[in-house]
Amino acid sequence: MNFGAVITDAEGFRLTPEERSLFRQMNPFGFILFARNIDDADQVRALCDDFREAVGRNCPITIDQEGGRVQRLRAPLAREWLPPLEHTAKAGDQAERAMYLRYRLIADELFSLGIDSNCAPMVDLARDDTHKFLKNRCYGSDPEEVSKIGRAVALGHLDGGVLPVIKHMPGHGLSTLDSHHDLPHVDLSLEELEQMDFAPFRSLNDLPMGMTAHLVYDQIDAQPATISPVMFDLIRNRIGFDGLIMTDDISMKALSGTPAEIAQKALAAGCDVVLHCNGSFDARAQVMETAGQMSDAAQSRADRALAMRKPPQELDIPAAEAELSRLMSGQVYER
Repeated sequence: MNFGAVITDAEGFRLTPEERSLFRQMNPFGFILFARNIDDADQVRALCDDFREAVGRNCPITIDQEGGRVQRLRAPLAREWLPPLEHTAKAGDQAERAMYLRYRLIADELFSLGIDSNCAPMVDLARDDTHKFLKNRCYGSDPEEVSKIGRAVALGHLDGGVLPVIKHMPGHGLSTLDSHHDLPHVDLSLEELEQMDFAPFRSLNDLPMGMTAHLVYDQIDAQPATISPVMFDLIRNRIGFDGLIMTDDISMKALSGTPAEIAQKALAAGCDVVLHCNGSFDARAQVMETAGQMSDAAQSRADRALAMRKPPQELDIPAAEAELSRLMSGQVYER
């Protein structure tokens, strides 16, 4: 039987009996953690065990642990990092190695807690007018440099036993609105977008998983990318990404309709799995019921992605921390 075509979340520190029953019945592909799910290390490990026990398999558990403003694990449970854009600027021509080490250390923290996926690298290009909700989460503004740093970030995860999720496909940096609240529009030609915003995603099209952007690319299609068959065709055939594609959170206000309606549209457009966060129990149940099981093509991509989970390579943490400090000429995180 194929996995359920949903990644979802839980209300608190441990699963309720109702959540256990729902997840056992619906078998979602995986789960995502938020700050409300995190207390201490033993509790996080126990919650991850709850998820896996409920679905009866070693399902992926992901999180947003970019470092800086967007990180669910906080000190003293995890290192507190500079925002990525500040980190790469400070590292200069050492940014690739510095970001590899940063995310190798993050991967070590995640894996030790039972978390084996992270929603990074984020290879959206920073612009002068990129909305502040996104800008300092970027790695830079040059497609080639961002591609190299994104590759280093992905390898840092994979070497630590954690699956990277590249986002936001096919490029969110031109957004001047926050898609948590509004629907951004981009008015550049396909040629311009391919040279700039799409380029890092094309360079990293071999990564196992990707996340969509809730943006409208006006000169390509009138629908937001997350629910646009035209944009999914572009991601698959022009960008060449054949990994598992998940939506950005369908509860964000950029998209119109109920979560179940959006889930249906996204899967019909060509998405493999729907990410649904912060909904009520009933809303989660309805989304899982509507989404159903993964298509055979999506299941094949899911199997390939999961096959890329490997045991972490040995890491000398003090040596990695010391090297990173040297590269950055000073402290870049706090415990």
